[in-house]
Amino acid sequence: MEENKPQKAWWQPALAIFGEVTGWIVVPIICALFLGKYLDEKKGTEPWYFLGLTGVAFIISCIGITIIAGKYIKQIEKENKKKLNQNSNNEQRDRNNRDSE
Repeated sequence: MEENKPQKAWWQPALAIFGEVTGWIVVPIICALFLGKYLDEKKGTEPWYFLGLTGVAFIISCIGITIIAGKYIKQIEKENKKKLNQNSNNEQRDRNNRDSE
């Protein structure tokens, strides 16, 4: 049954992870850059808003990357468990076939 499924290229999961991690790094930093510069110019507090928001962006990036890593670790563990179950089922079937001969 599974042999008829089209297989993904080996690099697609890595590219997806790269895209997600990059998004969690780039988006908060760019927002902090523009918002920090705007607030500093408006309030005359240069560079405090910029530095503060950059720190917040760093924390947001760390949290996002941790969430992504946890998601993919769970997915890998699930796939490994599935493969182990399939292997043990195949071994059991082979033993049963040998015993019945």
